[in-house]
Amino acid sequence: MDSVDKVNKLSKSDFISVFGNVFEKTTWIAEKAFGFKPFENFDKLTERFLNIFENEKKENHLKILNSHPELAVEKIMTNDSKKEQSNAELNKCTKEELEEFVKLNKDYKKKFDFPFIIAVAGKNKSEILDNFKKRIKNNKNTEFNEAIIQVKKIASLRLKQINNN
Repeated sequence: MDSVDKVNKLSKSDFISVFGNVFEKTTWIAEKAFGFKPFENFDKLTERFLNIFENEKKENHLKILNSHPELAVEKIMTNDSKKEQSNAELNKCTKEELEEFVKLNKDYKKKFDFPFIIAVAGKNKSEILDNFKKRIKNNKNTEFNEAIIQVKKIASLRLKQINNN
């Protein structure tokens, strides 16, 4: 998007088409954000999206966490997730790395009831695996809070990318 003026002129369906995956598979946040048009600037739009997310109930946060794909092993992903994981070269794992991701994903999901979430932008496979190994040792509350932080980072990065396109 070139400018916030273009965003402000989008129809509801076009707005949702552009912003519906800012929070993974969560178009209802884009629908809520649409109701706040016009936006003064892109920073205000970003702030609105993050505020909508932050003010949701824990059960909705959990739904959003569970809409994220498992790292390196998920076959059906949104285009955003595919691109993000591909940029981190999670699609080029060795057999050993893939086995480690499979085990960590399984153990993590069993312990926390949601998939491991990390903003992979700017990270490589080994950094992601190191984070995975450290965070799986967290307690449920600490890890839930960290997952929320990571979801907000992902959303902010996606909004920034939309703004730059």
